[in-house]
Amino acid sequence: MDKAIRYTVIGAGHGGKAMAAHLALMGFDVALYNRTAENIAVIKARGGIELESYEGGPHGFGRLALVTSDMREALAASAVIMVVLPSTAHADIARATARHLRDGQMVVLHPGRTGGAFEFARVLKENGCTADVTVAEAETLIYASRSEGPAKGRIFRIKESVPVAALPATRTPQVLEALNRAYPQFIDGTSVLHTGLNNMGAIFHPALTLLNAGRIESTSGEFQFYIDGVTPTVARVLEVLDRERVTVAAALGIRARTGLEWLKMAYDATGEDLHEAIHNQPGYYGIQAPPTLHHRYITEDVPMSLVPIAALGQRYGVSVRAMDSIIRLACIIHRTDYWRRGRTLDKLGIDQLSVGELTQYAMEGEL
Repeated sequence: MDKAIRYTVIGAGHGGKAMAAHLALMGFDVALYNRTAENIAVIKARGGIELESYEGGPHGFGRLALVTSDMREALAASAVIMVVLPSTAHADIARATARHLRDGQMVVLHPGRTGGAFEFARVLKENGCTADVTVAEAETLIYASRSEGPAKGRIFRIKESVPVAALPATRTPQVLEALNRAYPQFIDGTSVLHTGLNNMGAIFHPALTLLNAGRIESTSGEFQFYIDGVTPTVARVLEVLDRERVTVAAALGIRARTGLEWLKMAYDATGEDLHEAIHNQPGYYGIQAPPTLHHRYITEDVPMSLVPIAALGQRYGVSVRAMDSIIRLACIIHRTDYWRRGRTLDKLGIDQLSVGELTQYAMEGEL
């Protein structure tokens, strides 16, 4: 393949289809990778993805330069690799890309959840990657989107502002420069500690799913997740979880955004409390609840988001009783140990670091 590809999108799910199609519609040469060839067979046959959107949003047929299930081929001519997969797949993707990455390439996790860049960089090193690669992460997925067919996606909303940070943070400016033409919405996230601790999916997704467990099972998710699921009582639980997250961040010297501040930044949605602000976010209308409790809002966001935040709290002396309660409920419901399966600090390689050492690693790189 002679033609240079600006972006490779890894993952052909809800976010991956939206991103690949949108980038193509913006005029970029895009490669789409998915490890299971059958899942992208229709996209490959059609040569791209049909994208629908909210009024005034991007729409049309996004023609792709390459559709493949061969990782070497997917990365061969790419400058920026956009990993748009559940964070439970980050370690596997790091292993799969380690021997194919080249000096100067950038890998951006959409999103990193909590500790994504730490984990990805560690796995690359453990698997013999010697290329000078920049690993970065977005605080959240820029799209509220859904896959609506084998070669069709829909964007409900594009966030107005999404922080991004590189590991180390000294490389963040070059990442933002590389992404700016496509995504001017990306802003400096300060460090991967900031993006990881401003992870609102950790607060919104697991608790909202678990507290609506009966309704999800009895209706197979036939209700609006945020609009019907966030009642005043549920919102109060979310607010307590949010306070714990902000307190963990403060223990690391980080002034994290509150849930209200995040909704204002990402969606320009405001309210007196979380209940009101969530209901004032137009992009949440129409988003259905998960059809089952075996969903990434628990299987991903508990081990990859809540566990590392709670572990940081325990390591640095912050009470995280509400978070621990949600994690334990998830363990009971799924009959598994999410504490053991999750991103514990030893898996991220930061379990022995003091606050100062952890901050130095995030900002400047190796200690």
